[in-house]
Amino acid sequence: MSYESFYGLKEQAFSNAPDGRFYFESSQHSEAMVRMLHALDGMKGLIVMVGDIGAGKTLLARKALEKLEEDSQYEATLLVIIHSEISAEWILRKVAQQFGVENIGSTKAEIISQLYERLMQLYENGKKAVVLIDEANMLQKKEIFEEFRGLLNLEVPGRKLISIVLLGLPELDQFLVLDPALQQRVAVKFALKSLTRETTEQYIKHRLLIAGCIKEIFTQAAFQAIFEYTTGTPRLINTICDNAMLESYLLKRELIDSDIINQVAGDLGLHKES
Repeated sequence: MSYESFYGLKEQAFSNAPDGRFYFESSQHSEAMVRMLHALDGMKGLIVMVGDIGAGKTLLARKALEKLEEDSQYEATLLVIIHSEISAEWILRKVAQQFGVENIGSTKAEIISQLYERLMQLYENGKKAVVLIDEANMLQKKEIFEEFRGLLNLEVPGRKLISIVLLGLPELDQFLVLDPALQQRVAVKFALKSLTRETTEQYIKHRLLIAGCIKEIFTQAAFQAIFEYTTGTPRLINTICDNAMLESYLLKRELIDSDIINQVAGDLGLHKES
């Protein structure tokens, strides 16, 4: 028997792999989504979303992409940056590829020309082109931001031909400064904060419910301890809850209390904020 079966779950509730089904719409995530979609609806250009490690930026990006894909007026794509050594040409080539440009040129000038033609085609077909870029703090070269500015200069009367959403750690701000002209083009900016004590409990219950759990598993003291060890960071909440459920299952205890949270937090090297 697994702990999922022990607690009546259909699946693990606290995986850190992005899964839109587990998206938790806290008040701040809801606000971030509304601001983002408002800017995209008006094709206002550059949108920046920042947050600390584990704040839920990637899940927000995936959920936003789902919403855009469900709306026929958008042609949207998501790029995830995995290292800082990529070039401006790589970005342009990838964006062109994602938007369906065929036989992509060998120079930046050719790629920009092809991308412009494709964006105009989408515009004439009543589509709004959107590219979401997750882990954008990995983009640390001035030339890349200059190319973003160039893309945002592609426009028709009243609107941009493409909207760019950058999601990353707060240090993204210091890289945007590399191109002050681009920084001035930020139409919407939002910072995701950690969850509160109340929303931490709601977040845990939400994920358990999605996974099929219909009973109370954590005591109020456990919720409090989880918040104190994680300060409301979703990724840490997932980790500590997953370990706590496994530990409680091994002890054959149906209710997870603060003692178990303290034990697994110690094993994970977590400490309560003073």
